[in-house]
Amino acid sequence: MNDDVPLGLLLGLLIVLLFFSAFFSGTETALMRLNRFRLRSRARSGHRAARLAETMLQRPDRLIGLILLGNNTVNLAAAAITTVIALRLGGENAIWAGTAILTLVILIFAEAVPKTFAAYNPSRVALPAALIYYPMLKIAYPLIWLIGLASNSILRLLGQNPSKASSSSLSTDELRTLVREGGTVPERHQNMLLSVLDLGETTVDDVMVPRQEILGIDLDEPWKETLLLIKNSQHTCLPVFRDDIDNIKGFIRIRNILEELNKDTLDEPRLLENLEEPYFVPEGTPLNKQLFNFQNLKNRFAFVVDEYGDIQGLITTEDIVREIVGEFGADPGPTDVEITKDSERSYVVDASANVRQLNRLMSWNFPTDGPKTLNGLIVEQLETIPNSGTGVTVADYPIEILSTTEHGIKKVRVFPPSPRTEPKLRLAEG
Repeated sequence: MNDDVPLGLLLGLLIVLLFFSAFFSGTETALMRLNRFRLRSRARSGHRAARLAETMLQRPDRLIGLILLGNNTVNLAAAAITTVIALRLGGENAIWAGTAILTLVILIFAEAVPKTFAAYNPSRVALPAALIYYPMLKIAYPLIWLIGLASNSILRLLGQNPSKASSSSLSTDELRTLVREGGTVPERHQNMLLSVLDLGETTVDDVMVPRQEILGIDLDEPWKETLLLIKNSQHTCLPVFRDDIDNIKGFIRIRNILEELNKDTLDEPRLLENLEEPYFVPEGTPLNKQLFNFQNLKNRFAFVVDEYGDIQGLITTEDIVREIVGEFGADPGPTDVEITKDSERSYVVDASANVRQLNRLMSWNFPTDGPKTLNGLIVEQLETIPNSGTGVTVADYPIEILSTTEHGIKKVRVFPPSPRTEPKLRLAEG
């Protein structure tokens, strides 16, 4: 380099090159750390820089090639200028000292500091940089294409296919983690989103009304009792059967017979005329699939059957919605769990209660991957129907058996392992 070039100008040029080196290093980190889903959202809303960044990140090999080309160019130029400055100031003996000082300066001011700052502020750094990189990529495209061709050829030799862009889709477990640790989603909304993700792992028999709790119209009962049942029903639909729920005839929508009911002109023939065909679903159907089935069939009411075709329970859209949003304020019906607060530390519970519903109402943590009822959990653990007064611990919950029958457990006393906030359910004081 010409000795006539002022030393101050060389120092100024070196500082500019170090600035560009910091720019390339920091923006590379920022662009690679961008949240792709947030970037996509901003791009769809019309943010120009976000659109450019999303476009460039669809081919990261080209973007990285451009950044490396720029970074290495300015670093090599900085090294050359440092050598000239060292020769001017101290001769050949000062070259090693100049190299060491430049290395330290690059590591701190052109690598560590900008990359750390960019890692903490990816959007703040990457989006303005996208406005600069996009035209640079267009101008330097032939050279970037050659660099990409060479690097992609080496990658193919190593067994990597660069043409297959890495998927930015998330697995269900990754989505759960994103919802839990997102930090900006309110807790109630988090619970709802997690419940939606869990629908695929929950089946209709987990939340159905068991057959022994199905409230319906038995055509063999006296008509006066049937009318009283219909008038006092708090449900919009009722199953209609003869003698036994397995002999199902259909279901009746109360609104379809409301006029006759109000005029006291409703009789059995008129009731049968308004019956709708029953809809059956097999045990084990995932809730997300069943929700789509309800939507497609414009139905809200289905009977759950086992492999022999016997009715095991009843599932409605309200049961699935409850699984997502939680219990409603005063939701009457056969799904209510009979729970009595017995003391400060214990509750008397109907052993036929659904485990998932108990957990939801009482904020308990009984296992849900086995038997569906509390009775089933206890019997599975003891491998026999216990006598009254027997004690057992299920999932850290001490339980005392209060009453039993020949077929199972009726009532139990549950002692939650630690004090909890008052549950959402309205409890009867013992």
